[in-house]
Amino acid sequence: MDRHVKEQAEETRHSEHVDVKGRLQVPSVNLIKQKNAELYLEAIQTYPDDECIDKEEERKLKRKIDRRILPVLGICYFFYYVDKTTLSYAAIFGIKDDLELKGTEYSWLSSVFYFGWLVWSIPSNLIMQHCPPGYYLAFNIFMWGALLMCQAASHSFTTLTVLRVLSGAFEAIADPAFMLFTSMFYTREEQPSRISAWYAWNGIGVAGGGLIGYGIGNIKGALASWRYEFLIAGALCSFWGLLLAILLPNSPTTFWGFTHKERLLMIARMRQNQTGVEQRKVDWSQIKEAYLDYKTWLFTLLGFVSAIPNGGISNFSTLVIQGLGFDTLHTTLLGIPQGVIVVIWIGLGALANKYMPQNSRTIVCAIFMIPTMAGALGFLLAPRDAYVGRLICFYLTGSYQASFVISLSLVTGNTGGQSKKMIVSGMIWFGSCVGSIASPFFYKTSEAPSYRSGIASLLAANVIEFLLFFVFRYAFIWENGRKEKNRIERQAEGVVDDSAEGLNATAFQNLTDKQNPNFRYVY
Repeated sequence: MDRHVKEQAEETRHSEHVDVKGRLQVPSVNLIKQKNAELYLEAIQTYPDDECIDKEEERKLKRKIDRRILPVLGICYFFYYVDKTTLSYAAIFGIKDDLELKGTEYSWLSSVFYFGWLVWSIPSNLIMQHCPPGYYLAFNIFMWGALLMCQAASHSFTTLTVLRVLSGAFEAIADPAFMLFTSMFYTREEQPSRISAWYAWNGIGVAGGGLIGYGIGNIKGALASWRYEFLIAGALCSFWGLLLAILLPNSPTTFWGFTHKERLLMIARMRQNQTGVEQRKVDWSQIKEAYLDYKTWLFTLLGFVSAIPNGGISNFSTLVIQGLGFDTLHTTLLGIPQGVIVVIWIGLGALANKYMPQNSRTIVCAIFMIPTMAGALGFLLAPRDAYVGRLICFYLTGSYQASFVISLSLVTGNTGGQSKKMIVSGMIWFGSCVGSIASPFFYKTSEAPSYRSGIASLLAANVIEFLLFFVFRYAFIWENGRKEKNRIERQAEGVVDDSAEGLNATAFQNLTDKQNPNFRYVY
């Protein structure tokens, strides 16, 4: 037995209770390291194994959860994307001239947003573990809108810079929070399609931002159009933040509108995830494990290379489209099909993942990188006067969104332990921040309107991301092999991990994916 396997087996023994027959015992209420432990214990006693769950009741419950969770997270993501792209629309409404932005100042305004995010991403994740997550997300969304409205009053580069840094800090919790809610209410098999459902509102945000931008562009008021952009988008965002405090649950145990029996079923079906659900106390040993785990850094790299395209496109897409020869208002309208196509790509990705054989997520991710690489290459090589062809190629680059959505389920599905989950989900967005800070600088003012360096950076990042999915695939296969070897050796010693009792014993013990003998990686 190698050193790692020995350590893992010993660590697991300390965290489990084994009976005289070598089976893991069903935990008592004192042993379930979970908030509202009594309800979790009642759930696994009512449904001691998955065969006890009535499939029709579970389907009805899933539909009810879908209706209550997915539209709410989707609208959050809509405002999230609209918030990030307001600067892009402000650029074509004259903010550069009004604030007398020079040289790379516009690129800096695009990047400083992510400095706030970068600094506050991990602390914000750990704060959320201490707080009711629904209330914490609602507060942060309210602040997005308030700071966006403040940006409408900016009269200098310095003022706008400070406000955008603060906006980035409050937005740092968004994606990790959405991933947390998905992992809290859905099994690992269900997570890719559910993440796709709320992430698709990214595309609706692109299209909605285009409609909002077109409407604002037609306002003939006392203020410049870009100031109305910030005011209107910010007011809508803050109003949604207030509603969110009522609509979004903080826990499966307190989700209003569900019966006691439905809550028990909601909990019991999460047993198969083996990742725990609620844990309000930060476990520093899990944080150490997260930073020492090579997979955390692979996810960080994934966040970085995926943000190189996204960071540039979110802030420069309007300028790229305008550079193809369209006027300001038509440019805003052409953002609508861009968003619709993103929704289609994400939907196709979810369907492909659903109907492909089990453990095909990394393959699906790699497949959907191909159109975006083809689109970037076509945009670079097409003649300058091939406006329609280059616009189509630009729209093709959106397929990477489908890959990234499915890859998020690799984070939620392959990380056990609440504190470790907070760190790993935070680190993928930490990498995303670094990429988003760097990416606008590839879009050089001297290369407008084609921005060839920007499109070339998109292509290079896509190639790296494509290869990275195969690295993930073989890493998870290798890790599962090590776990299987450990299980066989433990069985030889008389310890049975994966019996019904064993699954119940480890499901809600706040064990990390390394500590939990019943954890299997999905890929």
